[in-house]
Amino acid sequence: MTFNINNIKFDYNSVVIISYLFLSLLAWFLNIITKGKTNEYFFSSYRSSLLSPLTYIRLITHSIGHANWDHLVHNFLYILLVGPMIEEKYGSINLLIMLLITSLVIGVYNSLFTKYSICGASGNVYMLIVLSSFANISEGKIPITVLLILIFYVISELKDKITKKRDNTYHDGHLLGALCGILFGIYFLNHNSLLDLITGLF
Repeated sequence: MTFNINNIKFDYNSVVIISYLFLSLLAWFLNIITKGKTNEYFFSSYRSSLLSPLTYIRLITHSIGHANWDHLVHNFLYILLVGPMIEEKYGSINLLIMLLITSLVIGVYNSLFTKYSICGASGNVYMLIVLSSFANISEGKIPITVLLILIFYVISELKDKITKKRDNTYHDGHLLGALCGILFGIYFLNHNSLLDLITGLF
């Protein structure tokens, strides 16, 4: 998808990733003008009444909200770096499904097993980074640099989870995102579409 501004062509080269960024920017802006209310009600996930429809919506939309500008930028520097490659490799529909599933897994886990309120795309960051290590396996190649990043990320998260007290980093979400990336990577070694899996379940 391309569009022109003053005879300059811009390529909307990664539909899902760029749209994800724009949605997160919108959520960040709304959170500022509402003084935190939109994050509280729409873009954070936490244990709440099962009778409220927002409880279920927040299981996914927490990955759109961010606590502040630095939080958003930190996550999307990685997403914009790795995400387009993943979208080109696996396709926009598959990527969208993977982002939604990862967000849902993290949201459900957090609601069931913790009392924290979480927001941010970091779980999806970890999923994308781990999944990128699978990108060239079908061609018989695994990039050593990406594999090293994967190892450093996972080891760092495990170390911090074990040695540090509760801080503002949601280590469980990072590890769950990495686990989702591993499972997606294994699945795509023998399959081409997540839609086949989903339709098979129903």
